[in-house]
Amino acid sequence: MSQAKGDLGAAGLRLTRFDRFPDELLHVPAWQLWEYIEGPSLFQITGRRPEPLFVSVLLHGDEHTGWRAVQSVLGQYSGTQLPRSLLLFVGNIAAAKVNARTLPAQQDYNRTWPGTPHLTAPETALMKEVFEIVSQHAPYASIDIHNNTGNNPHYACVTSLDDRYLHLARLFSRTVVYFEKPVGVQAAALAAICPAVTIECGRTGATAGVDHAAEFVASALAVSRLPDHPLPSSDIDLLRTSAIVKVPGKATMSFDGSDADFVFRADLDRLNFSEIEEGTSFGFLGGSRRHRLSVLPGDDRAITEPYFDYSGGWISITRRTIPAMLTVDPRAIRLDSLCYLMHRIDREGRRVR
Repeated sequence: MSQAKGDLGAAGLRLTRFDRFPDELLHVPAWQLWEYIEGPSLFQITGRRPEPLFVSVLLHGDEHTGWRAVQSVLGQYSGTQLPRSLLLFVGNIAAAKVNARTLPAQQDYNRTWPGTPHLTAPETALMKEVFEIVSQHAPYASIDIHNNTGNNPHYACVTSLDDRYLHLARLFSRTVVYFEKPVGVQAAALAAICPAVTIECGRTGATAGVDHAAEFVASALAVSRLPDHPLPSSDIDLLRTSAIVKVPGKATMSFDGSDADFVFRADLDRLNFSEIEEGTSFGFLGGSRRHRLSVLPGDDRAITEPYFDYSGGWISITRRTIPAMLTVDPRAIRLDSLCYLMHRIDREGRRVR
């Protein structure tokens, strides 16, 4: 297979480019990719329509659904031409080898795209190179495929409420989340040049997530153009991230009732995408009872009223909200967040209730 290599970064990060997708990769699991390709790789696959679809997978090494979905789609077209050209970026192969989101010395592959604050990270230089190459090919759309660790439905995320972006998202799910933070993510960077969406496909390993993602990628490859007329309001459930909740780095946590600074309820992730009322408990304070959850704004507006009340040692929500990505996995919480808090919006981004 023909390949070209980019510049070697300060941490040994180098983009490898391929002008086709070799059949030998169609059945290689994510954790064995390191035996076949050296590291982050960009595959350019020619299709009948020249304006490519850009797809990124394995930006987090323990989220395998995107890789399996792409294998499924390309396997279906083995020996024949894709309906549209495809640019495929396969990201953190080193982390995939050990089934980790990122390695300890790495920056997050989905926090280092253009717009990131991590300006000197080797990963930032890598993502800038990928972005510039993709931009030169004028993609018609972009898809970034992810998994999460909690009990969540499949949903799409966008950073623009443009009609084309929402039509792309709706191809995957009627549940669409509009977000502005975190920054440095693939969807935000690519949104500057084409309709872009992140899809969340549930837990890693679930066949339903692989099948759903594969169906979406295949549909996106087959679509001739994305409509620019508004979606009917009845066809989409639009949400907006208003806050990001984190556990302070020095605080301990538990989900089994054992003593910790935060003793969360064991079924916490069952609250995901449900509209919870004021007073709903996340658990209670343990340990010294001095720690409090960190709540960061989901946009550029300051948080003026607290989201949590700690009276009587309980951790209780102070307003109606819709949580997403709640997880009972402490490792995932440390690497990202406890959850995101959302509310419903209309097509102009205004809160509706």
